[in-house]
Amino acid sequence: MIRAFFLSLGDLADRRIVGVMIRSLLITLAIFALLGIGIGWALAGSDPCGWIGPDSCELGGTASGIGAVALTLLGLWLLFPAVAIGVISAFIDRVMAVIEARHYPAAAASAKPLSAAGGVMLGLRSAGRVLVYNLLALPLYIVLLVTGVGTLVLFVIVNGIAFGRDLGEMVAARHGDRGELRAWLGLTRGGRILIGAAVTALFLVPILNLLAPILGAAMMTHYHHATRGRQAMARGR
Repeated sequence: MIRAFFLSLGDLADRRIVGVMIRSLLITLAIFALLGIGIGWALAGSDPCGWIGPDSCELGGTASGIGAVALTLLGLWLLFPAVAIGVISAFIDRVMAVIEARHYPAAAASAKPLSAAGGVMLGLRSAGRVLVYNLLALPLYIVLLVTGVGTLVLFVIVNGIAFGRDLGEMVAARHGDRGELRAWLGLTRGGRILIGAAVTALFLVPILNLLAPILGAAMMTHYHHATRGRQAMARGR
């Protein structure tokens, strides 16, 4: 995994990957901007006090705008990893193609590019899986708040499992059939979780969180090619 990390850092200097990173980031931010507009529209003229009691406090334009900004920022903090990983799936084939052409030309020649529909489906499954995992872990997040760091540790573990699965499936889908994909996922579970946990940790650091999706995709690509030999040996036994 360490080798994959340093190779991925070098790949970030490729202008094609930088272009993908910028496009995916702009799309991710546009999604949250649209979310903010939708929240502002929904809050305009609403009466939140009336939802919980007999009093009234109808929101005007300024109040609904402030509420929309606050809720959007909260959503950006909570949902950014899931949305960013979902968005990068639409571009991950380009990222893998660039990396494989640079480092693994033989594999690049035999790769099966992901279709646009396939990338969208992988992205939706990825975002959904991350959201479901975190919703299931939410009660434990709350309980562990008293420990100070317990919630953070659990967050890294939960999302490490989810991101490790998602990124691994996206990368391995270019090579081999479904049976080979399942075999590779089973063989590399520990390594993929470590990469997923590293990506999750990056999401927690301002500025670096912008690099997390693309760096995770690059690391998983290198890890996949480093472990395909082990998979072949396992099949040969």
